[in-house]
Amino acid sequence: MDGVLTETAGVHKDAWKRLFDSYLRERSERTGEPFRPFETEDYARYVDGKPRYDGARSFLESRGIHLPFGSPDDPPEKETVTGLGNRKNSLFHESLSEKGVKAYESSVRFIKDAKAKGARTAVITSSRNGREVLEAAGIRHLFESEVTGIESDQMKLKGKPEPDIFLEAARRLGVEPEKAAVIEDALSGVEAGRRGGFGVVIGVDRIGQAGELLDRGADVVVKDLSQLRYEPT
Repeated sequence: MDGVLTETAGVHKDAWKRLFDSYLRERSERTGEPFRPFETEDYARYVDGKPRYDGARSFLESRGIHLPFGSPDDPPEKETVTGLGNRKNSLFHESLSEKGVKAYESSVRFIKDAKAKGARTAVITSSRNGREVLEAAGIRHLFESEVTGIESDQMKLKGKPEPDIFLEAARRLGVEPEKAAVIEDALSGVEAGRRGGFGVVIGVDRIGQAGELLDRGADVVVKDLSQLRYEPT
């Protein structure tokens, strides 16, 4: 969803950077460890597309930081994986309320055209804010089914790069994975689509990582959904 349908990937990235730069700077002052800021490459490699707590833990471990996992109701100031994840969520909502949500017009046109030609559509996102974002962007009605981070938690689905969330969306549509397409901008999402045995995996490259998307399993990479055309078989 984020980065494919809605212009919220940048909002997520900015929230993660604000969180980790603040935390890493404070930790550096406390422990004497050198301060290394959170970079765009860190977002793509460790965080993008993953459930919030998985992304937080993945990045922290990449820096050799091993925190207690904590509890989902940990306050944002608590030094646990979940506490930091909850702080990121607060920052995301803060930015969202300031900037609002926009859908990519080309993506909306592509979905509407595909639906008019008989395509079945589902939207998936690891974010627990998925439903809220879809509503705010005014595009929730375009999809027959949705699987968000809330459903994933309730059903105990594994996060990307495992294919669980995609397979559940296909199951809800009554479509075999090999007859379905996955459109993803996250490296972990492309890898999940390939692991799930989907017929076509399309990478969307808005940040200059086409090669990595192909390496993770994309059949083709586009810069925007305006480059795609749906033809029923």
